[in-house]
This record gives sequence, C-alpha cells and structure tokens, in this order.
Amino acid sequence: MLDPDVRRVLDGTSIAHLATILPDGSPHTVPLWIGVHGDRIVFLTGPGSRKARNLRRDPRVALSIAPVDNPFEPVVVRGRVVEWLDGDAAWEIIDRLGTKYTGAPYPRGHERVVAVIEPAQKTVGLG
Repeated sequence: MLDPDVRRVLDGTSIAHLATILPDGSPHTVPLWIGVHGDRIVFLTGPGSRKARNLRRDPRVALSIAPVDNPFEPVVVRGRVVEWLDGDAAWEIIDRLGTKYTGAPYPRGHERVVAVIEPAQKTVGLG
C-alpha cells in the first residue's frame, strides 16, 4: 500500500530521478515522468534505452522526488521493477502520464514501454 503522502507526490507533476545499476556496478541516474498504477509506481521509456537495459539485467531501483510544492520534503523510494507493459496497456498509462505533465497524450513517434515498480521502502522528508 502506498503511503498517502507518497501517493500525493506521485500524483503530482514532480520530476523523479531514477537510479539504476550499470553493467560495471556503477550508478546511472535519469530524470523522468512518474505515476501510479494501483499501488505500484510506473514510468515510460524506450524498450532499448539504457535504463531499460539496466533494469532487465538488475531490476533494483531507487527514486528521488522533490515535490513541486515543497522540495524540502523529498520522497525516496526503493524497490524493483516487477513487470513490463507494452501495447495498449502501456499506451493507456503513457497517455495518462503525457496528459498529466503536458496536457496532451504522448506522441506516437517512438516505441515505448512502461516499467512497473513494486515499492519496498518509502521515506518522506529528510529522515
């Protein structure tokens, strides 16, 4: 179950920073759009992106989100990607994220997939 404070931030338009693990064990971070799907966290990416390749090899993730309305109360989530969505199921989520962040559905010019994160640890604030 997602904590209400975490869900509030995920439902907003804050940009998340995703950390994954490169093949040599070093960290890789990227900013991205983030959302929820049930009690899981979702983001979109290209199926051959660096982050997708990292996560297919090692599904562990960390997310850091500084809420737009209060960047001094960050949300940090650790978990793992437990599912990849493509096709219509993915595009439903992708369009929801596109509309949330830009006011319009996501353009169809590139292939996209959705990673589904099962959160394990969640922290709100500078604890």
